[in-house]
Amino acid sequence: MGHHTFDAGRADALEDDSRYAYLSVDELLGLFDFEATDCVADLGSGTGFYTRSVAEYVEEVLAIDVQPAMHAAFEEFGQPDNVFPVTASVDWLPVCADAFAAAYSTMTYHEFVSEQALEELARAIEPGGRVAIADWSAEGVDERGPPLAERYDAATVAEHLEDHGFVVDTAEERRETFVVSARYEPTSA
Repeated sequence: MGHHTFDAGRADALEDDSRYAYLSVDELLGLFDFEATDCVADLGSGTGFYTRSVAEYVEEVLAIDVQPAMHAAFEEFGQPDNVFPVTASVDWLPVCADAFAAAYSTMTYHEFVSEQALEELARAIEPGGRVAIADWSAEGVDERGPPLAERYDAATVAEHLEDHGFVVDTAEERRETFVVSARYEPTSA
């Protein structure tokens, strides 16, 4: 795991529409080429703030979070029928190889990044599968999110992914956040 996890006792704070100023649902969906039959993973799903929207476009979403209390909050806020909560860390995903057509993380990469987590992500995503990471940037101005010392920048995250067989399509810094999108191409590692 990274530095910390979000306090599940403050789960209500995650249901805040001001989060769209940093990443809109349309932008998140635009980072993928979803098929209606796809299984995707939300890495650090929390209360399902973005997951509820993604679930409308795919067959199923595995909502992965280390905190059972976050799954309970997700259910309370409204969990679609095609979303399945999985209590696990990204460094040990209880799924078979090539299980996901896509995976995404919204503001949680800093919580789970490790060598083991990146190896697990590469194992669990199918060849050609897409990954999108949006998180608080180390280049940010520290208005919201974790302390700057706990953050990564887009170039570092792109390098992490490239080191594990991903080909990066986008690595973009913003005012307070970054977005990185990539596809898994295991022969490129």
